[in-house]
Amino acid sequence: MTTLLHTSLYCPMLMGAILGDIAGSIYEFDSHKSTDINLQDKRMDYTDDTIMTIAVADWILNDKRHTMNGLVERMQQWGRRYPHPMGAYGNMFSQWLRSDNPMPYNSWGNGSAMRVSAVGFAFDTLEETMNVAKKCAEVTHDHPEGIKGAQATAAAIFMARTGSPKEVIRRYITDTFGYNLDRSCDDIRPTYGFDGSCQGTVPESIIAFLDSKDYEDALRLCISLGGDADTMGAITGAIAGAYYNKMPYALYEFGMEKLPKDIQNVVGLFNSKYGQII
Repeated sequence: MTTLLHTSLYCPMLMGAILGDIAGSIYEFDSHKSTDINLQDKRMDYTDDTIMTIAVADWILNDKRHTMNGLVERMQQWGRRYPHPMGAYGNMFSQWLRSDNPMPYNSWGNGSAMRVSAVGFAFDTLEETMNVAKKCAEVTHDHPEGIKGAQATAAAIFMARTGSPKEVIRRYITDTFGYNLDRSCDDIRPTYGFDGSCQGTVPESIIAFLDSKDYEDALRLCISLGGDADTMGAITGAIAGAYYNKMPYALYEFGMEKLPKDIQNVVGLFNSKYGQII
């Protein structure tokens, strides 16, 4: 892939979410309440968050009508191809992946938000972004909070990549979804812990982005909250990547080299169609 060969070129796009997932992978079950974090720790690896992010990107690239059946097919294909990722799949989702007749299971878990980043990058209007994000959630997470978490994440990514200031993003997400974003990471950190729900992770992940000064700072702030670090990293990382539109090439390369070739290929195809080389 050319992005691995020419060190002057890099493109955040899907890698914003993927690098956030990788960075949080070793802290998911090991709460870390400090921003003193090496974002290129060799122990880090991609998790189910990356696999499902890629499944959604594959769906957007290849199912032009964005059908629910097409999304289910791709999620099952990718999940079955990589059945034992670092950290594992959640129990209900794991059963869904293996099912011959997969149906939504009224989940409000944060899985709907962690996989939605490609939706935030691929469409021309906020309305379409919100509509496709709803579809993306509903195949599994059809609880109102599961849908809301996916839509809020995708909307924040769309607004970030199209030039909205942070305060405009904060106000829109607050007014539209009812999340309390009038907190800081310093407010949240002392009492926050692992939370697998959309309502307990999406607002905090967005706040980590809002508090940040660059992409790397966003990941460190997010992980330092001590929550579901890989999923929150994927959410914060996607928004921060869209907003700052740059990241150190060494970090980009670190993440890419962790990924299998087929996942790299989807990243490259998605970047080529929807991204700009920075």
